[in-house]
Amino acid sequence: MKKLALIFTLSIFALGYSQEQPKVLKTGFSKEALGQKLEDEEGKSITIQQILDHHKGKVLVIDFWAGWCRDCLKALPKAGELERNNPNVDFVFLSLERSKEGFDKSLDRFQMKDKDNYWFASGWKNDFNNYIDLNWIPRYMVIDQKSSIAKYYAISPEDPEIQETINRLLQ
Repeated sequence: MKKLALIFTLSIFALGYSQEQPKVLKTGFSKEALGQKLEDEEGKSITIQQILDHHKGKVLVIDFWAGWCRDCLKALPKAGELERNNPNVDFVFLSLERSKEGFDKSLDRFQMKDKDNYWFASGWKNDFNNYIDLNWIPRYMVIDQKSSIAKYYAISPEDPEIQETINRLLQ
């Protein structure tokens, strides 16, 4: 009976906290979302708008992850494969580590230092993450050459719609 109660409790917990596709798939960002500040590896502040401006004219994949996230770590090899298979696409990694120290350790531990990395020093709940309905990680978005959202919601780098979107944008 105890096992059954435990299974039931875990099932209810999983239902309440699992990743659920947003009902509205947005194609652009709000002014508040674009103003959201992150920090780079050196601790320098940068906004989402500045990141998008830096990659304007290119297809961009945004990968939300954290070193404490088991699903993110399982996805890293496939995310790396997606990146290697798309050399004409830019990749940005947005970390949801809980501290700058955790961010730095994860970059070292998972060989991410040579990538375009930022972290939300403000924490999970912020204008950008709230706007894009970030409710779980990993999460992937594809941004087109004009900084509009081409693929709003993917939970795996193996989602075929990511590659289909990239292919369509690069035609």
